[in-house]
Amino acid sequence: MEQAELETVRRQFGEQVRSRFPQGTIRRAEVLQYGDTPEVEPGQLLARIVVEAPDDQEGREQAFQALHDSHRAAFKELREELNKLPVRVILQFRAGEPGEDKPRGPIIQMMGDRAGAAGPYSPVEAPGAGLTPVMARLGAEDLETLDTLIAAGIANSRAEAVRWTLARIRERPAYGQLRARTREIEELKSQF
Repeated sequence: MEQAELETVRRQFGEQVRSRFPQGTIRRAEVLQYGDTPEVEPGQLLARIVVEAPDDQEGREQAFQALHDSHRAAFKELREELNKLPVRVILQFRAGEPGEDKPRGPIIQMMGDRAGAAGPYSPVEAPGAGLTPVMARLGAEDLETLDTLIAAGIANSRAEAVRWTLARIRERPAYGQLRARTREIEELKSQF
């Protein structure tokens, strides 16, 4: 996305957030692109709203839930507006700022698509049929590897890149041998 276009998106998003939520309930609204934070994958944006919340975990959860309950329509409207953009945008609501000595607050991520349908509330990519969400902490080198697969057109997301990579491992003859040995070990363990 061109810088001028990104600045327009940022300005419009800020205006939309200010118009939908009462003053004093939102600490910050920002639009992040790939390279701004490791959470953002190539070809997508992260529209983040940081909700004002106390420092304690219980207070954060209550403030976050109260805002969500009283402004549910605003959450949905923002998601619908972001679906109009030509790139994939994750809408993230976060309670307070995480810090060294502060607990991480509740987070809601609303996935969407470019066709205009709002996706589910989800902490991670919405799983497809038969898929299990898995959380993994990756270093910079691993993220770069996944992002290279996306840039090359092999995968559309980091989750898809991980699935593609695992499929390549399963294709190797050594993996079949490793599975057979693992089964043998499990059988031996069961005899004790």
